[in-house]
Amino acid sequence: MKKNASLILGIILVLIIIAVCLLSFVYMPNNPNEMNISNRFSKPDLDSAHILGTDNFGRDILSRIMYGSRNVLLVAIGSVTLGTLIGILSGALAAMLKSFAEIIIMRIMDGLMAFPGILLAMMLVAVLKRGIQGSIAAISIFIVPIFSRLVYSMILDTENLLYIKAAKSYGSSKRQIFFRHYIPAMLPRLITQFSSSIGSAVMIETSLSFLGLGIQPPFASWGLMLSESRQFFLAYPYLAVAPGIAIIITVLGFNLIGDGLNDILINRGSNDE
Repeated sequence: MKKNASLILGIILVLIIIAVCLLSFVYMPNNPNEMNISNRFSKPDLDSAHILGTDNFGRDILSRIMYGSRNVLLVAIGSVTLGTLIGILSGALAAMLKSFAEIIIMRIMDGLMAFPGILLAMMLVAVLKRGIQGSIAAISIFIVPIFSRLVYSMILDTENLLYIKAAKSYGSSKRQIFFRHYIPAMLPRLITQFSSSIGSAVMIETSLSFLGLGIQPPFASWGLMLSESRQFFLAYPYLAVAPGIAIIITVLGFNLIGDGLNDILINRGSNDE
């Protein structure tokens, strides 16, 4: 069988980030929040205690990259998981209950999707709360309409299939039909969309932190590290290289996994049919 290069490369990239995150709970070369003004702007050196150098406060960049991976993955995976669950529930209710509930739910989803992701997240963070919890809540609200409309359309597309009609004729409840028939049929697309949405969530989280609306100091975040390096970039470009590469690897990894799963679970299934 021909190997799926996108999926394999995506898994490798994501495993690298996950390994860095897990390693940060066991070992970090330095305290990520410890400042040492006398040692600020140390250049990257494999033979020194600061492999990737230090920032404008003398903090070790490698340690902050490792510590920041916890917060980035926590916000991204947590927000997508929460948004997915709410989106599946709201989309299913709209498609299966129909009538007035369908109109209200779907118009709300249309309104949320009318705003660009980062703009919606900025508005919600300003209303809710800056930090990890506020970022999770804001990004999850951005994710909800994506899954809601996906589930809504897939249920409408499959409700006239013979096995769905047979289940209804046997007296199965809507709840039983949803979990026994709809969910298995929707699972490939949900898995694919979930992986791709994590990449989008990472981009939104780092953007919020870059603008000062996401994760707040003293907690480390890759977006915050990029923001702090702006005024020193021309003189010390390495300050932005490490967090930039970390963001690229994470976003690219989850997007490649989504593309690979799409080829395996959806496109191949369509070709087999």
